[in-house]
Amino acid sequence: MDKEYEKLQNELILRDHLAINRTVLANERTLLAYIRTCLGFFATGTALINFIHSFVLEFLGYIFIVAPGIIFIFGLYRFLKIKYKIKRIYAKGRTHKSD
Repeated sequence: MDKEYEKLQNELILRDHLAINRTVLANERTLLAYIRTCLGFFATGTALINFIHSFVLEFLGYIFIVAPGIIFIFGLYRFLKIKYKIKRIYAKGRTHKSD
């Protein structure tokens, strides 16, 4: 870490640090929810394909196997987008406090 960042870190009060940490953890929880959803869809798709022998349900099972990839990519994109916004707002707020 550079010295300017450390100086800015020291200017924040405890409430600000806790708010930033809560926001970061909420973003991580959301990513984990996307991953959990992907696993549920994948397990459902696998079960439909392996245990039920109906053309319609097997087709639905394949959709449930492809969908988690799309959901995961979307969730990862949102996670990174929000993470970038948090860092940008944090840096912007830091520069205003030091003026």
